[in-house]
Amino acid sequence: MKLLALDTSTEACSAALYVNGETISRFELAPRRHAELILPMIDDVLSEAEFSLKQLDALGFGRGPGAFTGVRIATSITQGLAFATDLPVVPVSSLAALAQGTKDKADYIIAAIDARMREIYYGIYRINKQGIVELNGEEHVCSPDKVNIPESITSCYGAGTGWLHYEKILAGRSEKKLLGFDGDRYPNAIDIATLAVAAFNQGGAVPLDRILPVYLRDNVTG
Repeated sequence: MKLLALDTSTEACSAALYVNGETISRFELAPRRHAELILPMIDDVLSEAEFSLKQLDALGFGRGPGAFTGVRIATSITQGLAFATDLPVVPVSSLAALAQGTKDKADYIIAAIDARMREIYYGIYRINKQGIVELNGEEHVCSPDKVNIPESITSCYGAGTGWLHYEKILAGRSEKKLLGFDGDRYPNAIDIATLAVAAFNQGGAVPLDRILPVYLRDNVTG
């Protein structure tokens, strides 16, 4: 399996090439430089592996939620690459990528991205037997004090900038279930690739007209 993944949904920008279990990646925390960086990153990982786009089996991308401009950049670039190569595409949640990157911390991951306007995007993920995160319920956009963690969850770990900005509120909503959190964690194309490969094997690829961003709210910023 050969898959190229990219993500520009938050302040971070990244690209990763997955080839039969091995991954080559580039990652940089570079707000507002996504359009400048992402194509060179893609070229870098392909060049390092001595691959061309035509040799790939599929594409994966961070479809959001996240910053409007960043999500739009990733979507547009993926649409262009898919159109040029006729490759299947697997959209991956940015929140799921956050959770995948911290899957070893607890049985449940509360992924939260700062959505500005005093809100967060969040989702609760559990880890399956294959080590892949799965959404527990739905993804949400809301104020931090509206986060709902089911009583059935006895321990969890937080990941993402939502925790950086709203630590006290989210920790309070977690009560004594919280084992810790990483507020400096961002979605990474390495984890996008892992999730995209798993979804591809389950028939999760979509046609060109379904390569769409997910914002979770109509009034978007960033």
